Amino acid sequence: METRHLILVYLAAITVVTFIVYGIDKWKAQHKRWRIPESVLLGLAALGGSVGAWLGMQVWRHKTQHKKFKYGVPAIFVAQVALAVWLLIK
Repeated sequence: METRHLILVYLAAITVVTFIVYGIDKWKAQHKRWRIPESVLLGLAALGGSVGAWLGMQVWRHKTQHKKFKYGVPAIFVAQVALAVWLLIK
């Protein structure tokens, strides 16, 4: 399998996983259960799931008022896009 194809499959998978994890954490918050650490949620975004994190925040209405997430997730996304562009033109 070609490297670019593997990268796209990875990004799709991490996006879906991140979206689901944000939904699980929202459910846990509503049911007063043990929560997923914020470092894990932001870590998933940093590992390529920033789109899934942003979608999870919007769809599940989760972490939208926390500054770490409100500004951090879009900043991670911009950094990832900048890295991708740099790698493509390199």
